[in-house]
Amino acid sequence: MRKIAVLTGAGMSAESGISTFRDSNGLWENHDIMDVASPQGWQKNPKLVLQFYNERRRQLKEVEPNLGHLALKKLESAFEVTIITQNVDDLHERAGSSTVIHLHGELRKARSTGYPSLVYDWEGDINWGDLCERGNQLRPHIVWFSEDVPMLKTAADVVSDADIVLIIGTSLQVYPAAGLFEFAPPNAQIYYIDPKPQPTYQLSANPKSSIIEEKATIGVPALVDQLIQFENFI
Repeated sequence: MRKIAVLTGAGMSAESGISTFRDSNGLWENHDIMDVASPQGWQKNPKLVLQFYNERRRQLKEVEPNLGHLALKKLESAFEVTIITQNVDDLHERAGSSTVIHLHGELRKARSTGYPSLVYDWEGDINWGDLCERGNQLRPHIVWFSEDVPMLKTAADVVSDADIVLIIGTSLQVYPAAGLFEFAPPNAQIYYIDPKPQPTYQLSANPKSSIIEEKATIGVPALVDQLIQFENFI
C-alpha cells in the first residue's frame, strides 16, 4: 500500500468555524498573537493565556469535522495515510483518521510547567492553581512561538518516506513546519490545496507538484476521489 503524508494548516479547520490569525492582521480573536502564544506572554500574564485557551477549548466542543476532514479518513481505504497537522484541534481524530501527528500541541491536553513530560487529557478549563502531580502549575499543551517542536523529526521522517504529499490550508509561512514538504522524495507527487496559495520557489519549480486553488471542503474531497480511483485502477 502506497504512503501519503498530509500536511494541514489553519485553513483545514477554518470551514468548521475555528478562527485563524493569518487573515486577521496578526490578531487571534482580538489578541496580539505574541501575548497568548509565546513564553514571554505566559510570563507576562499567565491568567490571560489560560483564559484565551479555555475559550478556544470551549469553542472546539461546538464545532464538527468538515468535508475535508472526512475525505482524508476516506483516503485510508486505498493508502497508508499519516496526517501531520499544525492545528491544535482534534477534528482529524473526530473525523476518524487513524494516525495524526500534532506539531504544535493539542488543545484538549494540559502539561506541567516544571515537568514537560507530564501531559494530561484535559476537557474543561485550566485554572490558575491547577497543579501537576509534582506541584507545578499546568499550562496549555501548545507549542508556542520560539519553543522547540518535539514532533518535527518524526514528521520529517514520515514525509521522506511518502509516495504522495498533500499540503492543505497552510500559507507555507510558519517555520519550521512550512519546510516539511521539502523532505519529500524526488519522485513524490505533491498537491497543494489552498484558496490563496503561497507557493515557494521549491514547490513552484517542482515538476511533480500541482496547485489546487480551492477551499479544503471542495478541493480535498475531489482530489481524494481522484487518487482513490487512480489507485484502484492501477
